[in-house]
Amino acid sequence: MAFKKLSLLPILSIVAIMLISVSCEQDKLSDDIAAEGNLVADYDAEAAFEWNEVYLEIERYAAGYRPGPAPRSLAYLGLATYEACINGMPDYNSMQGRYPGLVIPKADPKQKYHWPTVVHAIYSRMMPRFFPNPQVDANARMLALISNLNTKYEQEAGAEVFARSKDHGERVADAVWNWSATDVVGHDAYLDPFGNYDWQANYDEPGDWVATTPGPGKPMFPYWGQARRFAINESDRLCAPPIPYSESPNSELYSQAIEVYSQNTPTLSYIDEWVGEFWSDDLLNLTFSPGPRWIAIASQVIKNESSNLETAIEAYAKVGMALNDAAVACWYSKYYYNVERPESYIQRIIDPSWEPNLYNPLTGDEGISPSFPAYPSGHSTMGAAGAEALASVWGYSYSMTDNCHRNRTEFEGVPRTFSSFYDMGAENAWSRVPLGVHFRMDADEGVRLGTAIGRKVNALPWKK
Repeated sequence: MAFKKLSLLPILSIVAIMLISVSCEQDKLSDDIAAEGNLVADYDAEAAFEWNEVYLEIERYAAGYRPGPAPRSLAYLGLATYEACINGMPDYNSMQGRYPGLVIPKADPKQKYHWPTVVHAIYSRMMPRFFPNPQVDANARMLALISNLNTKYEQEAGAEVFARSKDHGERVADAVWNWSATDVVGHDAYLDPFGNYDWQANYDEPGDWVATTPGPGKPMFPYWGQARRFAINESDRLCAPPIPYSESPNSELYSQAIEVYSQNTPTLSYIDEWVGEFWSDDLLNLTFSPGPRWIAIASQVIKNESSNLETAIEAYAKVGMALNDAAVACWYSKYYYNVERPESYIQRIIDPSWEPNLYNPLTGDEGISPSFPAYPSGHSTMGAAGAEALASVWGYSYSMTDNCHRNRTEFEGVPRTFSSFYDMGAENAWSRVPLGVHFRMDADEGVRLGTAIGRKVNALPWKK
């Protein structure tokens, strides 16, 4: 049987018309959403900004959260807000498919949402779970924010849209929280920062970490390197090896120890003391911790630039994930190499009376070294990762004055001005050397590792 030969031209024309029709419908839907004020970018950053301000106040007093659990909580909060608002962010991709076991409830594309309410609902739901026992004043501030924004946003959105938005945010918060609980190492680790790790059993030779005083006498978060990551692979957790151990005056390690020793022998210069105190953020109840410091920096930029909610959500999500992965990799490397603090080396080899410059004005303790191995520096790793994430949002030449500790009287908190986020990260890293708690190699490798991790986070498919 002979078949009639058909021309493809009419068929192709029909397909083209159908595609154009679909495209027009999609464009119309986007136009309708924009016309209804249903894009995340149409709103200011108030909800995300105010909640992160409260976060910094709560975390300041949260025992057991520094250095790892705080960045971890920021990553989950950032991811939850990002995914909950993705329907109103047409230029962005969902990350859900990257994370096995994570199932995010979707917003109804046919319904209008008040995106600030969605963000507010997520923080309202998740913050009390991450911080179940906040300090009284900080908790009062959180409860006041919940009440105030509930009232404000219901008036702005109307009862129906407010209820729908609140419900969506809470459902996403529950989903992300439940997924968080499947991270058996990271979830609730703040309740037991030491675990059953025996540092003495892991001391094999001179140069290995030993407990220092004042301090708890054991190292914090020895298993944190096994916690969940968001952008890096297993192999990304291990940094380059430290310089070889040596007690020879001609060795590189000895030279680096002398460099630390000379910073405050006989006395520490004003500029070094200022830099060391400005970036410290070591001490519970005094300031927020080193990771969240970069959220405080992000918030300053958001305020300075009057950034919209979409930009704020992107920034907080990237910084949170970068800080989390930086902390995981850094702590994995710390316990892999198990390098002692400068205090131990200098007192054993150079001057038994020497002490670091880290001082706690709340307790009066002097000569403090953080209670975990030195290499690489956690401040340096998290700082470089945070700086890289921030630069991806606002540019690699963004200059600013950091007012994190303006008007503090317990230490030298006078603001400092920087030409870029990278410069901030570099000074943050160096600050640990004159403070006496790190060798130069700790800071240098931390910056390298943190930058690489920040770039991994930035390389995730955020944009379409």
